[in-house]
Amino acid sequence: MTIREEIEAREARELSPHACLSTSSKGREREEEPCPIRTCFQRDIDRIVHCKAFRRLKHKTQVFLQPEGDHYRTRMTHTLEVDRVARTIARGLGLNEDLTEAAALGHDLGHTPFGHAGERVFNEIMAEGFAHNEQSLRVVERLEDDGEGMNLTYEVRRGILCHSGPDMAETLEGRAVRIADKIAYLSADIDDALRGGILYPLDIPAAVAQELGVTHSQRINTLVIDIIRQSRGKGDILQSPAKREAMAQLREFMFSTVYCDPVAKGEESKAQEMLRRLFEYYLTHPDGLPEEFREIWEAEGKERGVCDYIAGMTDAYAIEVYQDLFIPKSWAVK
Repeated sequence: MTIREEIEAREARELSPHACLSTSSKGREREEEPCPIRTCFQRDIDRIVHCKAFRRLKHKTQVFLQPEGDHYRTRMTHTLEVDRVARTIARGLGLNEDLTEAAALGHDLGHTPFGHAGERVFNEIMAEGFAHNEQSLRVVERLEDDGEGMNLTYEVRRGILCHSGPDMAETLEGRAVRIADKIAYLSADIDDALRGGILYPLDIPAAVAQELGVTHSQRINTLVIDIIRQSRGKGDILQSPAKREAMAQLREFMFSTVYCDPVAKGEESKAQEMLRRLFEYYLTHPDGLPEEFREIWEAEGKERGVCDYIAGMTDAYAIEVYQDLFIPKSWAVK
């Protein structure tokens, strides 16, 4: 018996009947020889962590554009926080932590530079629309590994796609990632807004604070414990009505105060205009695209090739490219 088979046997003995076992996976689009050490989901974790798109997350916006402070979240730290929340839920429910972790680590790989501000620009430009969860799936299926994709398991790909949008993942692990994403970004965004002076503690609605707690850790702890208690032994990820309503009120509050705040979001229109100009430029200058994106241009259309290239940029690289293309350089000879 291989080490992988020992792990698979342990899953069968110890995990909940509602868990997705590694041996029950629907598999990969391209068949591969199983790893003697890692289960299929453990293998997917490694592929995601070692991919280029994952590394770029550290330089992509979470809420505040290119914050100078060391302690603001980036898309990378958000991803890690989602992973921790989702794994705690999975552990409490006896679900497959490896599947949960793979979907959590991959869920935002398709996020654009400048966060949701960039996403809105691409959604306006692309005739078929644009959503970061769909782009995350495209990253793992089409763009990584020199256009071959990472060949992840079906369950991980569904967890990535279904972390937002109307579709729900079939596995409870995928659904745990979906709710963990909301818990992580709501509580962390409050923390960053407090740090940035956009919010003050007493601004948070009293009813929400009373139900969920007043600190970052209290909110996460309250929501995670509630989900575990409500979901144990059941075939779904559930919340109590009181906690679900408080979370909805908190989300509404954040949209009315932080996510639309003119101070926090004052630079977004500039970032969006920059992305529009980059898009227009590359539509008429395909020679400026890297080779792999010129191939997408030829195979799937020019808009798709340009979109995939710019959507993968970090905030800093998008600014650098824009400056190189549109900002005059000083004469260097003295």
